[in-house]
Amino acid sequence: MNIKLRLTVMSFMQFFVWGAWLITIANYWFGTKQWDGTQFGAIFATMGFASLFMPTLTGIIADKWINAERLYALMHILYAGVLFYIPQVETPNAFFWTMLLAMCFYMPTISLSNSISYTTLKSTNLDVIKDFPPIRVWGTVGFIAAMWVTNLTGSKASAYQFYIAGTGALALGLYAFTLPACKPTKLISEKASIVDTLGLSAFKLFATYKMALFFIFSMFLGGALQLTNAYGDVFLDEFKHFPKYADSFVVKYSTIIMSISQVSETLFILAIPFFLKRFGIKKVMIIAMLAWVFRFGLFAYGDPAGNLWMIVLSCVVYGMAFDFFNISGSLFVETSTTPKTRSSAQGLFMMMTNGFGAVFGSLISGWMIDKYFTSSFNNISAVASHVDSTADNGHLLSFVKSQGINILSDGSFDKVLFMKDWQHIWLSFTIYALIITVLFAVMFKHKHTRAEEEAIKKISH
Repeated sequence: MNIKLRLTVMSFMQFFVWGAWLITIANYWFGTKQWDGTQFGAIFATMGFASLFMPTLTGIIADKWINAERLYALMHILYAGVLFYIPQVETPNAFFWTMLLAMCFYMPTISLSNSISYTTLKSTNLDVIKDFPPIRVWGTVGFIAAMWVTNLTGSKASAYQFYIAGTGALALGLYAFTLPACKPTKLISEKASIVDTLGLSAFKLFATYKMALFFIFSMFLGGALQLTNAYGDVFLDEFKHFPKYADSFVVKYSTIIMSISQVSETLFILAIPFFLKRFGIKKVMIIAMLAWVFRFGLFAYGDPAGNLWMIVLSCVVYGMAFDFFNISGSLFVETSTTPKTRSSAQGLFMMMTNGFGAVFGSLISGWMIDKYFTSSFNNISAVASHVDSTADNGHLLSFVKSQGINILSDGSFDKVLFMKDWQHIWLSFTIYALIITVLFAVMFKHKHTRAEEEAIKKISH
């Protein structure tokens, strides 16, 4: 098989086994298991916790002792085993530790897959800059395909989403053993300090005001990155509680609607060279932050009927919000550091956004939603006035019963029903993103440099 095609298959499956559950796990948590929001925030934080140390540790192992493709294969097989076990978990606390274990196996495979692709392309005399992007874009296609499979098989609120992901991960793990050997390079010096080995020397960059400010804002923006991944699909799915939206396309195919975000991501990558050349790195970062404001604000006022365009547009601007900051931020790091600290600085950028930022955003949002934006209901009349006072009573009765609640003869419930105020949840995220944008625009002083112009030229070509 052609080597680029083999790497494309790896890239496709790498993100398929993540996309099968990442966007829909909230439906399983809130709908099937009916656990609370604070603990759900901790579930999404597991990705951040794992990102803080596992990619570095596996990178050291692959550099010194084990072929990268074999380590990659082993990690995916272990990841598959945990995914198959997840449906057996019956408590939120046990679910957290199980998911943390799964993320410890999965998160480092993202960087390992890049490393395998780079090494293999170089060893076959192919151009990494030219040949890798078309391979990597199939990872996003794999993520989209997984979302569609999960939705169309009716698995978005069931344990089958983990079985889909687990089956894919097991197949990928076995397939990885057939990839070309990526032997350890042993580039890490035996005399290197533990600080240098773990890439912690990049933290010295915090001594520079501009770099410190950039990394701090990266963390705060990283707090927003996973919010719509965590809550977007369950937000659309919960329109089923409202009789006038219950049978809408958005409710039935919420995951497919959310996949517009990933489609947008692949398209906006193509627009980055134009924006960088025209506006420069700082303005492109600000554009990305403003896109997050629109991403959340449009969700706040969108609905499956008259304001469906807002939901669709929110998904479209996601590509700009996600791509523009990640790539412009990476270019800023590339052109603002020395060759000696460049690799560890890029690792620090990822750690601040996907590690500390993801943990911060997931934990705070889970606590905030549970404490301030979740209402409790004890009887059917209270639900009717909240959802739609003119709604068909049969629909409301069946909705309440679907939540595992019995309705007593006087209309009261045998246990409390919880419902979220999604409009104010999204508005609070909108205000957060707007504050970050304004503060960054005012505080981050930066002029376009010659090094940036050269980097942008390379991207443009």
